[in-house]
Amino acid sequence: MFFGSRKGSGQNSGQDKVISMDRFRSGCSLSAIRQAEAYWTALRQGDDIPNRSQVDPRGLENILSQTFVLERIAPGIARFRLAGQKLNEMAGMEVRGMPLTAFFTPAARKQVSASLEHMFDTPAIVELTLTTVATRSHPAQEARILMLPLRSDLGDVSRALGVFVSEGNPTNSSQRFDVVATELRSVTAIAPTHKKPVLGSPAKSSNQVNAGFAETQAKFGEERSVMDEARALAKKSRQIMEETRQSLKKPCDQSNSKQNQASHLRLIVSRD
Repeated sequence: MFFGSRKGSGQNSGQDKVISMDRFRSGCSLSAIRQAEAYWTALRQGDDIPNRSQVDPRGLENILSQTFVLERIAPGIARFRLAGQKLNEMAGMEVRGMPLTAFFTPAARKQVSASLEHMFDTPAIVELTLTTVATRSHPAQEARILMLPLRSDLGDVSRALGVFVSEGNPTNSSQRFDVVATELRSVTAIAPTHKKPVLGSPAKSSNQVNAGFAETQAKFGEERSVMDEARALAKKSRQIMEETRQSLKKPCDQSNSKQNQASHLRLIVSRD
């Protein structure tokens, strides 16, 4: 905190003016969070959840080092697909491929897992207020995480765009956080609708790759059901049997025709 300077003969006049620096620190932290949330909201079409392929790093250029992308791999578990430099500095290593819970103490991991499940299943926006464990040499450090749900290229809500803001890493070692507060905000989502292409306009592929964070997915063809395969196999069997029957019938027909064309004995009577 900063104390006002003393002016004139009044020694206590300046001491009454106290400015709390927490207000400015929180405002600085929230700026990156609000910028990411505003960008995510702009990507939405109506009440639907944005697709991960829509996320362009140019739209988050100012906070790219604090941004990350999560992938849901199991109930309550999500790993880092992409992570900015600030997250690597807080972890003291490359975090890509690591689970999000690696940033938290064992006591806080269950709470984080429950928040992840709520985000993907509801879906919902998750904002966590975090703190590190204070030591003799270093006081507790505050941090915040914002996670915004995204749809994968398959249409399910299994990705998340996140922002991590903190006061820095004075220890230059791996940091572990406790959860101080959790804020969950439900998102009204609608099922994706498949629109028919207008005549004269090129059809847009569902697996079209956009620039930025887009994932490359192979385009799958229509998968036949078991009944369709059984019908095709039965039809092929009938064709084989019919061809075999036709091939066996031809020699018999040829032998009968030869018998019908065979010469007959002719009896000649002479009365000379």
